[in-house]
Amino acid sequence: MPAAAVGAAGAAAASRDADTGPVLVGTDEWKAMAEAGARYPLFARERARIEASVRAAMDAGVVVPRPKDPGGGYTHEQHKRNYLAIQNAGALYRLTGDRAYADFVRDTLLEYARLYPTLGPHPAGRGEIPGRLFWQTLNDSVWLVHAIQGYDAVRAGLDPEDRRTIEEQVFRRMARFLSDETPANFQRIHNHATWAVAAVGMTGYVLRDEAMVEKALLGLSRDGEAGFLRQIDRLFSPDGYYEEGPYYQRYALAPFVVFANVIERNEPQRRIFERRDGVLLKAVDTLAQSSYAGYFIPINDALLDKGLDTAEMVAGIAIAYARSGDARLLSIAERQGRVLLSPEGLEVARALAAGEAEPFVFRPLMLRDGPEGDRGGLALLRRGGADGQLLVMKNTAQGMGHGHFDKLNWLFYDNGRRVVTDYGAARFLNIEAKAGGIYLPENTSWAKQTVAHNTLVVDERSHFGGNWRRGEAHAPTLLLFEAGEGLQIASARMDGAYEGVAFTRTQALVEHAELGLPVVVDLLRVHGDRAARYDLPLHYAGQIMKVGFDARRELGQRPVLGEANGYQHLWVDAVGEPSAQTRSLTWLLDGRFYTHHFGASAPTRAILAESGANDPEFNLRREPVLIQRMDGQSQASFFAVLEPHGEYNGSAEYVTGADSRIREVRHFRGATADVVALTLVSGTELALGIAHYPSAGPRHRVAGDGHAYEWTGPYARFDRPATARRNGSNTQAKNAQGKKRP
Repeated sequence: MPAAAVGAAGAAAASRDADTGPVLVGTDEWKAMAEAGARYPLFARERARIEASVRAAMDAGVVVPRPKDPGGGYTHEQHKRNYLAIQNAGALYRLTGDRAYADFVRDTLLEYARLYPTLGPHPAGRGEIPGRLFWQTLNDSVWLVHAIQGYDAVRAGLDPEDRRTIEEQVFRRMARFLSDETPANFQRIHNHATWAVAAVGMTGYVLRDEAMVEKALLGLSRDGEAGFLRQIDRLFSPDGYYEEGPYYQRYALAPFVVFANVIERNEPQRRIFERRDGVLLKAVDTLAQSSYAGYFIPINDALLDKGLDTAEMVAGIAIAYARSGDARLLSIAERQGRVLLSPEGLEVARALAAGEAEPFVFRPLMLRDGPEGDRGGLALLRRGGADGQLLVMKNTAQGMGHGHFDKLNWLFYDNGRRVVTDYGAARFLNIEAKAGGIYLPENTSWAKQTVAHNTLVVDERSHFGGNWRRGEAHAPTLLLFEAGEGLQIASARMDGAYEGVAFTRTQALVEHAELGLPVVVDLLRVHGDRAARYDLPLHYAGQIMKVGFDARRELGQRPVLGEANGYQHLWVDAVGEPSAQTRSLTWLLDGRFYTHHFGASAPTRAILAESGANDPEFNLRREPVLIQRMDGQSQASFFAVLEPHGEYNGSAEYVTGADSRIREVRHFRGATADVVALTLVSGTELALGIAHYPSAGPRHRVAGDGHAYEWTGPYARFDRPATARRNGSNTQAKNAQGKKRP
């Protein structure tokens, strides 16, 4: 062949590749994975798993049913299986060169090309914007994000007519539906819209449609008031905390990092991973930090079984590692035990095979909320690593429609278990028998209500009247966060949850040699403009060992605590008479004892209750709760200490440390500060002074039990040995300019 002809042929091939070659993952990247993947065990194992899955789908034949069922139903699940098969078969075609995989992708998409133009709103559609293939538009977006990746891998090998049919009848139609035809969803600042803009943008890159890409990045008007870039700017705080909480941060992470990765490959000049000081990479680290024992902290609408091993987090860790080189992320990947069939997955597999992983250190953090970092925050007080102690203070903003009415709520983890709990969401995802897997009515009537959380309830009403749009207008004010040796502390104030009521909560994780394990010190102060009923629930996991107060047991019947706002779902098991004394409740959880010492500034009833009342469909878990109830007060303080202690070993038949090491807990109030004082069984005293306001400001003086606690600053710790107590000697505050005077 003449040289000119050879050159022309080469130019034509290059032109075809430029028009149809893969752009989500480049040709050279696919070649590198095909050549090197077998050398790295995690990558090879994932390829074998995917091959088995796709071969099973190919053996079953192309099945593209007409949409009919809601979540969990046959057609819903089949379309999910199809988008995964399309994506994975495309990858295998590039990795193996086996034409059968490309043919399977082609045949499946041609079936969709016949079906999709005939579809209207899904017959089981929910909400204002039902999908076409699925009952909600969100799932259509997820389908497109996955399927376009498989199509990109095989596109160059398809007949031009098939390519035209698939693109016009499937991908362009779907992209148009998700953008121009459903602007109310596409233009939102919300995780549903994140999936939509990622789907449309990735499709635009594959189809070489610049206008489609611009819509995805900047919104339908292309003015930057909506779209992917706006979502990065508005949904994450400067610390990488996502507005709806860790559960939905996990779900939104995939479209954020996958689409950003595509943008980086195709338009590196946008420097997408550097936007807002690298907030997308921060978001991956923040999400990992927002976990305990492998599971995400279940605040707001959250399911308890989602954690670090989810597919979204596998993608996030791989892409974040490839972009940052942060070797700590490799230890998370090692825990996940799988990688993506992608260049990033190959890099993770290579680094793990080379032993390059470094420990991922779970550390105390304040994760600010809001795009400017001024809408409260999530305080994580930690000790003892991934399975040690974690105190979570939820001082965040509302979190939009998925947010719960639980300002200044808290959770506590210890010994690898949830100890002080959050119900999460009332939902059985994709289980058709449970309303098709959607959020259940009890999600509104119980799980979102304030009494279902560990925070203040006024007059048996939920924060903001149970209206999340009202809640969006009010966020907690962060007062204090410090994480020092032996003492970690956080404080916040909430105004606006109830008209005429403000409340401040301070919590600390405090260590002492005689206690063995850290204890939680909790102080909640309430300022109201009228007398009211104040309830303070504590939801816990475990079996009661000892009720440290007199209580009337409800043995003959189980009355219901109230009529609305979640109270209708609580059975009452026992009620204590009003008392001003400090009381306690001890329970056992997975071999460890927990004693909750609690008291208040005025007499309170102690109510032992359990969720599950008025639940005809058995949608609720039965979980215990202790409620302190104070009536007829406007100003009030609640104080408590949660103490882990001892061990029960049923196998070896021994018990140690079953009794609390704390003899007494007292609360003293001064003009500008409070003190919570613990007296241990040895006579040693440990006290925490807490200023009403965090400024370094005035010198604080609180008198109690014949002594005066004095310090300057937002807080102070006082340690007083038993001998000093007997002799009446002074004790210096450990971390403030102050002392305790006899």
